[in-house]
Amino acid sequence: MTATDPALTALSQGWCALSLLHGKIEAHIERALQSGHGLSVREYSLLDVLSRQHNGPGGHLQMKQVADAVVLSQSATTRLVTRLEDRGLLTRHLCDTDRRGIYTDVTEAGLALLAEARPTNDTALRAALDEAAKNPELAHLVRTVEELKVPARAV
Repeated sequence: MTATDPALTALSQGWCALSLLHGKIEAHIERALQSGHGLSVREYSLLDVLSRQHNGPGGHLQMKQVADAVVLSQSATTRLVTRLEDRGLLTRHLCDTDRRGIYTDVTEAGLALLAEARPTNDTALRAALDEAAKNPELAHLVRTVEELKVPARAV
């Protein structure tokens, strides 16, 4: 393929449209979460992922799994956990079966903030998708997102 190959150009344009849609949605949700709850999108995502853990076998995520779930590096995830821990929204503890493992749990305050922020997140997502659907270049991507049948992330 050459740089002017129509297939490559279409692929690049598709990627740009997807990136644009993601950026618009994330910025809209970020503003809503920050102004309403003092949370960033990443902080909300981390609280959401960690709130789905349980105490049964395999119920706690390792930091690598958490990082993958919130789409951050392990070091960035660790810094994010530390910030939320400093705010009293998370706690860390050693794994009972592997003393090298450190798990992170959402505190009652974190669960309360998450419950308070969830409707804001959902409303902002819906509004961002509705706005993006007005753009002919993004409308088909919005429909695709709306038609996805992805099960909720569970541990």
